[in-house]
Amino acid sequence: MFLAMLLGSLSVHASDKDSLQHFGYEVRFTPGRVVGSDSYVRAWLKKTGSVSLAGEVHYSPLPSDSDAFASDFCYPTISLGLKYSANDVTLHRGAESGIATDQMASYDSDIGNFVSLYSSFSRPFFRNTHWEADYVLNIGAGYGGHKYNPNDNVDNGLTGSKWFIYFGIGFYAMYRISHDFGIKAGLEFCHHSNGALNRPNKGVNAVGPAIALCYSPYYESTLEHTRFAGKFGKYFYMDFSLGIGAKTLHEDWQYTQYADPSADYYRTDKFKLYAAYSVQADVMYRYARRWASGIGMDLFYGSYSSRVKYLDNLHGVDMAHSPWSYGIAAKHEVFYHQFSLAMALGVYLYREMGENAKIIEKPYYERIGLHYTFSHLGGLSIGCNVKAHFAAADYTEFVIGFPLKF
Repeated sequence: MFLAMLLGSLSVHASDKDSLQHFGYEVRFTPGRVVGSDSYVRAWLKKTGSVSLAGEVHYSPLPSDSDAFASDFCYPTISLGLKYSANDVTLHRGAESGIATDQMASYDSDIGNFVSLYSSFSRPFFRNTHWEADYVLNIGAGYGGHKYNPNDNVDNGLTGSKWFIYFGIGFYAMYRISHDFGIKAGLEFCHHSNGALNRPNKGVNAVGPAIALCYSPYYESTLEHTRFAGKFGKYFYMDFSLGIGAKTLHEDWQYTQYADPSADYYRTDKFKLYAAYSVQADVMYRYARRWASGIGMDLFYGSYSSRVKYLDNLHGVDMAHSPWSYGIAAKHEVFYHQFSLAMALGVYLYREMGENAKIIEKPYYERIGLHYTFSHLGGLSIGCNVKAHFAAADYTEFVIGFPLKF
């Protein structure tokens, strides 16, 4: 989607004799490390090194474009990037994981290396002749060829598939060393996981300092920033969304890891996908061109409830199980032209999904997703969300939404 926006921006300015001034590039080096998402992973990790090299092509709108969104965001940079992560990361599960001594692996497992293709949005919050400070959000996809398998990578509890959802965030400061070039340094965090579409899925979280060389011929033009005069009318609206998603079960993962070693399903790497459905009804207030906030009700239906109940009964657990859950959530959405980043933090009012959910899930949930709005269809939007519990993915869903403006 971001690539489409970038290409669209290219066509808009194709006739502009100074169009090349909108483009720049960056090469960035990050010597980081992988950090454990919970006490189990921190105990399994033996080596944590992760060094990455990234290259990006930048596009920046200019004050001469008379772009109201760009003005509101202080002329951000939109980028397409490619990143290679060389991971010297090994894992070995011990007694703390609940594995019997005679079932422990005789070798260390590893996660392999990753390649990620992503789009990014960089928003400056300070800029003068020599210095700039900004924050950056990255969203994309990654690939790594060394996922979990029960034969020679059994302790890789981080990556259960070769394809990942990639998310990153960074904070940077840049010093201008010439008219067009700058040196940038900062701190970045990145996350690779499969959104619960396979198991295991604890995900790979890497953090580290970063240094970059940037070419940005548009920089001095953005210093001429004057607030765009276009006015924005504030309004309330109802936003209705339907979602259909998919997930694998953490309960299935637990069942296969601690089963009888003679069983056919013991430590399998094949997990069934289950459907997950959602309905959202939100009251939102668009109080600025780039922001809307509100509150909403979320209804969830999990087709996997009967499977969870079956597994609980096998372990002698007699608890209530229901495919229905609902909660109330604070909602926030950030807009840039037709794209938006939707976020939610909710609390369950009702959820009965068995013993495992009581242990690993929190009473609250999060949602984050990238959406695209079709203005000529009355504001109809489509997008992709990841629902999570304390940053651990619950499922990934496709959503379609429609607003009713008051």
